[in-house]
Amino acid sequence: MCAGDLSRVRRLVREAYSAAATTPAACHPFPVGREFAASLGYPAESLASLPAASVEAFSGVSTVSLLAEIQPGATVLDVGCGAGLDSLIAARRVGPHGRVIGLDFSADMLARARAAVAEAGIPQVCFALAAAECLPLPDASIDAAMVNGIFNLNPARTSIFNELARVLRPGGAVWVAELVLSQPLPPQPQIMSDWFA
Repeated sequence: MCAGDLSRVRRLVREAYSAAATTPAACHPFPVGREFAASLGYPAESLASLPAASVEAFSGVSTVSLLAEIQPGATVLDVGCGAGLDSLIAARRVGPHGRVIGLDFSADMLARARAAVAEAGIPQVCFALAAAECLPLPDASIDAAMVNGIFNLNPARTSIFNELARVLRPGGAVWVAELVLSQPLPPQPQIMSDWFA
C-alpha cells in the first residue's frame, strides 16, 4: 500500500471513529454502544457501573480487559482505547498502585475517555493522542498491553507489533482481540462502499 493510500485509510478510519464518539446513537459502519458491549460479554453490572461517556461510544471486538492477565500494581497500556471502557476496567484491576495508559488517534474518542475518567474519579488512568505504530513510551515500561480490534483498521501492523515488543518489560504480555474471517465476505453492503468512496 502506498503512502497516499495509507493516509487515506487512516483519515477515513479516524473520521468514522470520531463520528461514533460525537454521535454514538447514529448509524455507523461498525457496532457501537452498551448493547453491543453486552453482546460481546461485558457483564451488565460492569457496564452499569461505568460512566455513560465510555459505554455509549464503545466499539471493540472482545472483552479483552476482562480476559487479560492484569496484576494489581501493574502498568497497563490500552492501544486504541477509544472511549476508555477497557481502560477503566483495567484501572479497577490494577488498583490504586497501578497505572493505565490509554492511547488513541481520535481526539473525539479521547475527549469521551477523559470525561469518563473524570466522572469515575479514577486517578491512575491517563490518555494521550498517539498512533499505534509510534508509541510515545519508553522502552520496557509496560507490564501488559491490550489491543481491542485495531489491526484490521491499521495497515502498519508490523510496526505496531514492533512497538508493542519495544515497550513491554521482560515477561510482559500483549492481549490482542481481533476479528478473523473464516470465509470470504459477502459483497460489500452499501454503507461500507459509501464509507470508502
